[in-house]
Amino acid sequence: MTHDFRSLVDMLRQRALDQENDRAYTFLADGETETAALTYAQLDHRARAIAVALADRGASPGDRAILLYPPGLDFVTAFFGAIYAGVIAVPCYPPHRLQLARSLPRLTAILGNAGPSFVLCTDEVAALSTWVAQTPPLAALPWVATDTLDDDAANSWKEPDVGPSTLAFLQYTSGSTAAPRGVMVTHGNLLHNLAAINYVEENDADSVSVSWLPVIHDMGLIEGVLEPAYAGHPACLMSPATFLQRPVRWLRAISKYRATNSGGPNFAYDLCARKVNDEQRAALDLSSWRVAYNGAEPIRSETLTTFYRTFRDCGFRWKSFYPVYGLAESTLVVTSRRRSHQPVFLNVDASALSRGQIDESSTNGPSRQVSLVSSGPPAFGTRVLIVNPDTCRRCAPREIGEIWISSPSVTKGYWQREEETSQTFGATLDDDGSGPYLRTGDLGVLIDGELFVAGRLKDLLIVRGFKHYPQDLELTVERQHPAIRPGCVAVFALESHDEQIVVAAELDPRRLDITPTNSHEFLIGRICQAVAEIHGVQLHTIALLKPGALPKTSSGKIRHRACAEALSGGQWAEVLRWIKPNTDSAAMLQGAAI
Repeated sequence: MTHDFRSLVDMLRQRALDQENDRAYTFLADGETETAALTYAQLDHRARAIAVALADRGASPGDRAILLYPPGLDFVTAFFGAIYAGVIAVPCYPPHRLQLARSLPRLTAILGNAGPSFVLCTDEVAALSTWVAQTPPLAALPWVATDTLDDDAANSWKEPDVGPSTLAFLQYTSGSTAAPRGVMVTHGNLLHNLAAINYVEENDADSVSVSWLPVIHDMGLIEGVLEPAYAGHPACLMSPATFLQRPVRWLRAISKYRATNSGGPNFAYDLCARKVNDEQRAALDLSSWRVAYNGAEPIRSETLTTFYRTFRDCGFRWKSFYPVYGLAESTLVVTSRRRSHQPVFLNVDASALSRGQIDESSTNGPSRQVSLVSSGPPAFGTRVLIVNPDTCRRCAPREIGEIWISSPSVTKGYWQREEETSQTFGATLDDDGSGPYLRTGDLGVLIDGELFVAGRLKDLLIVRGFKHYPQDLELTVERQHPAIRPGCVAVFALESHDEQIVVAAELDPRRLDITPTNSHEFLIGRICQAVAEIHGVQLHTIALLKPGALPKTSSGKIRHRACAEALSGGQWAEVLRWIKPNTDSAAMLQGAAI
């Protein structure tokens, strides 16, 4: 079902009228205990009070406000407060005092690009922000602690002149392939995407959402916060840290609140399958879960099958899996199957895949196979093309190419980046001159109207003329030893030479005994042999890393370009580095044992 809203202001105002006393959001501070809740009427009231405070401080429509909030419902009220003022929200997390070296550069880059006029935060953030002195542009801005504002001011709120073409917020990209860019998302983009999500999820009176995803990320904000308000069903939110510390908390919340909608990328499902023990599983009831979305690119078939086998006795159903494809530049969702449609796998010949072709070979054949997962057909009003990225002509059937999109969900472009906006959002097809299209930078193929994502164009490895997708090699490396941390392997090419392939893998020191058959040298040998035998690739460098060393985005994706920079600059915590020798002499080993 779709709704005739002109803006998010219309959406929340309508909810406050129709469902004023219904609980909209509940926050679980430790992932289990309710510490805050909001009805639609309370959320509307708080949003109006925040909007009035911004207006009183001179805010004008189109101004930007940086939102610096720890996980909690204060972020939700501030986001809608900015919307209610006609101010463009810029969601960010306040830098953690122990990770300033990693988080401050990103925040500084966002500040420089967004040019905000205000900082919205909690009183606690304002009081504890000693790091602000290291960010002069932030220190110069007026700060508004929204949790200390007088709610009575809400009565003097005046509705802003906003409509479908008005910018709602800037979604700064995760930076997996480049510096963060502010995607300009309009109210119309959001409403089209929210309607598409509502249609495929088939939300109804029984729908309940649970989300641990970061609200500064497109999936966490749109699926976790905005879609429940659009559909009018309750949502439970928790901190990403509480999930990462104890993954079972996510599943317990689904079980307790009888959640129907919840999900995350591959690593979330993998983490639960590894970390939730038999005793914990025995107390779970996942039978209410009917939309288990997974927006990773690409989605791993092994992730789905392992999670299902682990939790089917808890009531989890195979048909609950909901693979989707999306990106911030198209608001969020681009393709997806509908609720209760079972996942579709496509087993293809690996050698044909390396040539950019799809060949569904028999499982009894001698060739190695790769299993691709369907991300479903395009959402309504959305057109997806597979295009040769070099010629800008449509690919032949069953040929892998770049995914191009045309849709009302495609956003206006990147804030203050006209050249990049033109390159990414202004593509035209050489075949017929049609356009503009959004160039996603992702590779895939359409089979029977369904999209199968193969990987990212910028991460693609080309060795001796054959194409290799990093995630395939990463999975092979991951399987070589239990000491290699799952989801913590990066494969990339040296910037100075495309055919010099590097493996960077985090190690769990508890799983590696220093013995002849269980040592760093043994591990390197296993990795080299497996990658050579399975993929035909000779590795140039292997870097074994301490836990947490790999650069990742807020959604858990490996930042391959940042990995290459870290390798060349010695910017990560290495245990040992192996470099393939140029002669027959022993390989170079650098570093020390854990």
